[in-house]
Amino acid sequence: MCGIVGYVGSKRAQDVVVEGLRRLEYRGYDSAGVALVDDSGRIATDKRAGRLANLEKAIAEDPLPGATTGIGHTRWATHGAPNDVNAHPHLGAEGRVALVHNGIIENFARLRAELERAGVEGVSETDTEVAAQLLEREVLAGADLTTAMQAVVRRLEGAFTLVAVDAQDPDRVVAARRNSPLVVGLGEGENFLGSDVAAFIEHTREALELGQDQVVTITREGVEVTGFDGTPASGTQYHVDWDLSAAEKDGYDWFMRKEIFEQPRAVTDALLGRHTESGRLQLDEVRMSEEELRDVDRIVIIGCGTANYAGLVAKYAVEHWTRIPCEVELAHEFRYRDPILTRNTLVVAISQSGETADTLMAIRHARAQNAKVLAICNTNGSTIPRESDAVIYTHAGPEIGVASTKGFMTQMVACYLLGLYLAQVRGTMYGDEIGAVVAELGRIPGHVQGELDKSPEVYELAAALAERPAVLFLGRHAGFPIALEGALKLKELAYIHAEGFAAGELKHGPIALVEQGLPIFCIVPPRGRDQLHDKMVSAIQEVRARGARTIVLAEEGDTEVLPSSAVRWRRCSATTWTSRATWPSPSRSSERRGRRVIVGVGIDVVGVDRFAETLERTPALRERLFTPAERSRPLRSLAARFAAKEALAKALGAPGDLEWHDAEVESEESGRPRLVLTGTVASRAAALGASTYHLSLSHDAGIASAVVVLEGRGPETDL
Repeated sequence: MCGIVGYVGSKRAQDVVVEGLRRLEYRGYDSAGVALVDDSGRIATDKRAGRLANLEKAIAEDPLPGATTGIGHTRWATHGAPNDVNAHPHLGAEGRVALVHNGIIENFARLRAELERAGVEGVSETDTEVAAQLLEREVLAGADLTTAMQAVVRRLEGAFTLVAVDAQDPDRVVAARRNSPLVVGLGEGENFLGSDVAAFIEHTREALELGQDQVVTITREGVEVTGFDGTPASGTQYHVDWDLSAAEKDGYDWFMRKEIFEQPRAVTDALLGRHTESGRLQLDEVRMSEEELRDVDRIVIIGCGTANYAGLVAKYAVEHWTRIPCEVELAHEFRYRDPILTRNTLVVAISQSGETADTLMAIRHARAQNAKVLAICNTNGSTIPRESDAVIYTHAGPEIGVASTKGFMTQMVACYLLGLYLAQVRGTMYGDEIGAVVAELGRIPGHVQGELDKSPEVYELAAALAERPAVLFLGRHAGFPIALEGALKLKELAYIHAEGFAAGELKHGPIALVEQGLPIFCIVPPRGRDQLHDKMVSAIQEVRARGARTIVLAEEGDTEVLPSSAVRWRRCSATTWTSRATWPSPSRSSERRGRRVIVGVGIDVVGVDRFAETLERTPALRERLFTPAERSRPLRSLAARFAAKEALAKALGAPGDLEWHDAEVESEESGRPRLVLTGTVASRAAALGASTYHLSLSHDAGIASAVVVLEGRGPETDL
């Protein structure tokens, strides 16, 4: 998640650029640098590994010349260690061009070989330097910086943002983007570039959003946008009304939500540059030879919390693909049980920060027994990767939120890449099989984005579950550790008691926890997965029989769960599952009173205080749930009315087209409550043959409960 700043104007460029980089520190980085173009026609640069303060100290001791055009960069290392040489900006061989870069250039190895054949020698380990050298060659051949950038980006593959300056063109900064963030700041007599608006928000709130595959040139006078092919293009101008804190969160209210919505990009970045043009996997950070990997006869994955659950998910795939026994251990328990390790054991240590103390102690114990250690980590240069024999970086970018989201996703991707790489080295999978799995991984960002686009439905579900004191998660196979991770997230974020169980364990104790209305998330394996799908459906039936409120997460198009669980359903992705709430099916009595029957029964319980607080915080929810007449009543009294509506929905089988306003709870003169049904609710009741609606409400110690009984002749099929 590199930070990029560019500036052209009348102010001192060094101050603007360094301050912009400081505003981008939240993105995470391991080195920083600037390049300034002075009036004498030369580029002055300084760059330092470590914090931005190191760069500022160096500039204070050895000042750069005054300039009003400059670029800056904070680097999150991908190719090459985080040191002064690999830090950005990078210069061309003649020092004519300086360039900074965010992203990964996937075909850099082939381009570097081309440059070396032409006699151009690089000084760093980065893919960025290749772009700088190519750009300078175009400029030296007579092209202006904009035309040169257009020519270079047409040759690059991958995801990237490039920003460059030319020593002999001090009034221009040129940038290009493909699948990587870049925004233009529009000022008066000055213009800006940034990875996001936080880079320039103290100078201007007018911004220009760029499209895909576009080149932008900024000068004091204005901004020009073209496509990679040079054809004129345009961006979308908008006004930034966030404050600086919100700008750092990209407009989201919390870092947590921002990081959830960054998951598609994080998965894409985790996969970038991982396979060659011929389709073979390449993991450049893995410093172990193929011979050493072929000798591995046992894999032990260690981690804490979310990292441990990522390992549990990966175990199924790694063992299946490589045919190597794979164990998953809690890092804090690992060294205390005196594990048996040999020089052919591969210990895979998963840590987002690379500084997890328990995991660090565990890998030191493993190395003391001559086992090989491979780290899966998000933070370049941290302790765990440094003390490991090999590393796979997840490239998730910084996680400010305590509860890991994109970190968990990218850890699973990294584990899968490791499993596929081992299968490739050991010959346990054919190349086309590996390619097919990699292609599936490549489709995950789109699946994730599709679910994030439906976030309002998830928020509705969250509001419906907010009053519940406990939630259970059930899964089988890889769905079991997903259930554990789901329960952990609910504990961390909502402070609600939550537990994850293997569905097959239900009858061995956990089913004792199931009671009327208990929400249970049920993670259903894809169809065709041995007998697991049918067994999971059976588990759903088992908990529903005890009154549980099931929320089913299933493969798109899996209609087999519908008749067995009477779910309220919507389509969802096969790779990234999501769900909507389901309700216990209506209880129907076959006991007849003459020609009349009970056609539906529903029961619901709501916490009065918490529900009132929820309504006070979210007026829109209050308007959606209650009619104007109901909203005129005190908030605490609405809990019972909501319980009545939910009980009615259960009695009706909770079809998805019911409108809350079509069921109203009125009070008779005697004070006795009664239901008034209209619209979709009345139509549903009529379809069931219900003609009489019995409602009982009660308040007791802060709890509101409702029972609804529908009585009538029953549907035509019952008569």
